[in-house]
Amino acid sequence: MEMYLSFALLCFTSFITLMNPLGIMPVFMTMTDSLDKEERRQTAKKANIVAAITLILFAFSGQLLFKFFGISVNSFRMVGGIIFFMMGWDMLQAKLVKVKMNKKSVNKEYVDDISVTPLAIPMICGPGAITNAIVLMEDAQTIQMKGILIGSILLVCLIGYLVLWSSGKITIWLGETGNKIMMRLMGLIVMVIAVEFFFSGLKPILIDILHAQA
Repeated sequence: MEMYLSFALLCFTSFITLMNPLGIMPVFMTMTDSLDKEERRQTAKKANIVAAITLILFAFSGQLLFKFFGISVNSFRMVGGIIFFMMGWDMLQAKLVKVKMNKKSVNKEYVDDISVTPLAIPMICGPGAITNAIVLMEDAQTIQMKGILIGSILLVCLIGYLVLWSSGKITIWLGETGNKIMMRLMGLIVMVIAVEFFFSGLKPILIDILHAQA
């Protein structure tokens, strides 16, 4: 039971920090500035549904990609750790992405487009989250753990939808200072996860090298 709780905590904390709904809020507010309340809700809903489906597909197909390209899981862990660390470093400095848009071009087609790109991919479901899904699925040794992983993805996407839907109120409540503090805290957590991922991939590689030299 303790193993499942630890894995569930790892899944949830890693996805919530990497997908970072609070960090996406300023971008979402900018891109949906000219939309009404219902259109904004639909945009947030579609973006998170697409992100959830993408992550689940990568989680289950990741091993096939490894075999096809001849990539080892440990190498992927190390690269994922580097990606996480870079993302965490940017978040630690509270860097926000600025998106320019022409308000005159806002229409239904535009709303559908931004729901998939760039909101769902790569903002919500970016390289870090995809890497996390593939690596954690490799660690999920039982059906229960796989279920926990999928459930965590769905839960975080649900939270992301609620956060983006309520983005106007949350942004006002937190204020600019609050948003920066929250992003820095999440960045710190991402960097810690990055170090764990990097060395968990490096250790088996070093052991293999030492055994080969012995």
